[in-house]
Amino acid sequence: MLDAARQGLGLCQLPDFYVAEALATGALVSLLDEARPPDEGVWAVHPHPRHVPPKVRAMIDWLHDRLAQRSPRMNLVVLTGAGISAESGVPTFRASDGLWEGHRIEAVATPEGFAADPALVQDFYNQRRRHLAKVAPNAAHRALADLAARWRGDFLLVTQNVDDLHDRAHVETPPAPGFELIHMHGELLKARCTASGAVYYWTGDLETAHASPHHPQGVLRPHIVWFGEMPLAMERIEAALEACDLFVSIGTSGAVYPAAGFVQLARMAGARTVEINLEPTQGARLFDEGVYGPATEAVPAFFDAL
Repeated sequence: MLDAARQGLGLCQLPDFYVAEALATGALVSLLDEARPPDEGVWAVHPHPRHVPPKVRAMIDWLHDRLAQRSPRMNLVVLTGAGISAESGVPTFRASDGLWEGHRIEAVATPEGFAADPALVQDFYNQRRRHLAKVAPNAAHRALADLAARWRGDFLLVTQNVDDLHDRAHVETPPAPGFELIHMHGELLKARCTASGAVYYWTGDLETAHASPHHPQGVLRPHIVWFGEMPLAMERIEAALEACDLFVSIGTSGAVYPAAGFVQLARMAGARTVEINLEPTQGARLFDEGVYGPATEAVPAFFDAL
């Protein structure tokens, strides 16, 4: 039926899903039956056979209009870092002196630091968790949510951020099918059992040795990927990069692996690669294109023009 529609209605350049969408309505099937000349199989003349009645011509025009209005199906991977949330008031990961909110990284972002001083680590993340109530998604988060709502194709949004600003933006603007959000470094609003690995949604404070409801020997720790631990969902992320048509890195230094290597995986797949950042990063030369400025301005402008 798809071949018949193509040959009969001059739709040789349309992908299957466009023609199938029209056929699924039943309207095009009836028009084909109504307009086909007696004792003829499929029209051999296109794009507009002389004997095609007005109703069929209208359907042809409608299909071509749909093709002109709709973007081609593309697979997109977007990586976001601290730079996208900074304008919402979320502190960036570390200052120029190497400290994170006045603490050594080793003290608050490693398994060894948690073992040495669990009270310090729990208090550190309790403060970060409470701070989420004071911040909101900004124009860059909302631009990605708007894009996800209209994107035709697979869209994997990978964030290195542990805040929930992407999540909130997508609640306000639900995404289209094919969208997925991965927090590769974990989430502040979740806690994990040290014995079983079970993960819980968690909005309150965690005590120094917070007993796990899942395992008698377990305690709850922040569901954060610390230095020395494997980022989450790496197989899923790498598979998406290998199949993507467009890779965009937003607000990340490009200095921490494995995320720093995502652009190279995308390039190997033949994807177009774009860096959006306040200023060029050390890895800017690896990207096909760079867009620089505040995330709240650069991100909406780039995706509006896409």
